[in-house]
Amino acid sequence: MWTGTQFTGSLAPSATNSWFTFNWPSDWHVVWYAVPTSPYGGGAQIEWSVTVARGDATHTTYWITVRNLTAQTVNFEGRFAVLN
Repeated sequence: MWTGTQFTGSLAPSATNSWFTFNWPSDWHVVWYAVPTSPYGGGAQIEWSVTVARGDATHTTYWITVRNLTAQTVNFEGRFAVLN
């Protein structure tokens, strides 16, 4: 398994935004997740979703949408894990 941080982001209170990353080999199994890096009370609360778009026959683009569920600005990292 290979893991890393692909991008960092910041969201205003109750905001939602999307980030993309491209040219990932289509035959890789990639898991995307978002991890808060700024605390909010007991911990920053965010949710995320991932949309997959085929770039071409051998490459994939991922859109990661993150939503801030708090009334404070939240900083976070967009991370990945390649499972194969």
